Amino acid sequence: MTNLKHTLRANRGFILFLLSFALFRTAVADWNPIPSASMRPTLLEGDVVLVNRLAYDLKLPLTDVVLLPLGEPQRGDVVTLSSPAGGTRLIKRIVGLPGDRIAMRGDVLVINGQPLAHRDALTRGEAVAPGWVVDAVRATEDLGGRAHAVQLLPSLRARRDFAEITVPAGQYFLLGDNRDNSEDSRFIGTVPREKLIGRAHHVLVSADWLGEDGWRMAPRLERWLTAIR
Repeated sequence: MTNLKHTLRANRGFILFLLSFALFRTAVADWNPIPSASMRPTLLEGDVVLVNRLAYDLKLPLTDVVLLPLGEPQRGDVVTLSSPAGGTRLIKRIVGLPGDRIAMRGDVLVINGQPLAHRDALTRGEAVAPGWVVDAVRATEDLGGRAHAVQLLPSLRARRDFAEITVPAGQYFLLGDNRDNSEDSRFIGTVPREKLIGRAHHVLVSADWLGEDGWRMAPRLERWLTAIR
């Protein structure tokens, strides 16, 4: 016990630094790696994004308990969240606000009765698995003045249609930008505000770790410190 006390006393500065660092990451700002293709082409596997945990709420660290509301989630925000269907951390885009009527028809998002047309569409090859390349349609979608890229994979089975729903009070409808390859509100339901962790605003660093052999590590310097649209 004496040795433990001596060790703690001798390293108290470092221990306080670690505790402060952990508190900073759980309450103020965080960085998250992107492990899947659900936000392509906006975010790529191997991106590490910066997340502002104070964008919407001040929370009790390590919990979903809101201590103080700080800002309102906006349509078009890219957010990290704890999935209400199991607690998995996800990253998606807010497309529906409380009270909005949301539907989808043939991969076209409909908000309050207005379909959001896809413009500037182009087709390119997209690797969905090692050795498996499919046609991908990339286009621009405008969420009330906030334009962003979306990707459609016409040859894959996906949920491209759903009947209109009204987003409940205090909840949000989220979609991945890779519309035909994303586990989002079409499957997990609307997301309560307290499940929103924070707003992702920049790609901090990025590395391409996917290749023909399933592994490669090459920095994507052109993506470092870029704003997320």
